[in-house]
Amino acid sequence: MNKSAFIQLVSKKIKLVRTEYHYSQDEMAEAIGVSKKTLIQIEKERIEANWSTVVTVCALFNESEILVNAIGDDPIAFVKLIAMESSFEPQSRTLGGKVWWKKVRQEGQFVLQQNLISGHYRILDSEHRRWYSSFDFEDAVQALKRMNEETGRVTE
Repeated sequence: MNKSAFIQLVSKKIKLVRTEYHYSQDEMAEAIGVSKKTLIQIEKERIEANWSTVVTVCALFNESEILVNAIGDDPIAFVKLIAMESSFEPQSRTLGGKVWWKKVRQEGQFVLQQNLISGHYRILDSEHRRWYSSFDFEDAVQALKRMNEETGRVTE
């Protein structure tokens, strides 16, 4: 999924997120920093939200079931992945990929998974902490090998 597709996806979900949180159009417009007129245009799919609005929606409503189910991942982590094209740092624990993820490969204490919705990849450690995310399979495989070598474990 690229930035444009992500903007389109979140734009189509803004009305659902607003109703999920029981916000009026005035309250939602104020919260995300757009005019009510602009919000109405987005909700009626006459225009798409801009990148800043999408980022704001994901940050403010990062626990939205609508967004999590549409993206298949934490909205904030996904925004970071889109913005930086890859992420290589330890983050909070995940659920281990029980819902939106398939296991692609495992080496030592790390597992490479692919998101079933967006197609992006992530590497988790044995405690289900996310260490790396990317849209590029080859980069993800190389990161998996590098991380496994750095821990001093033998590749399985």
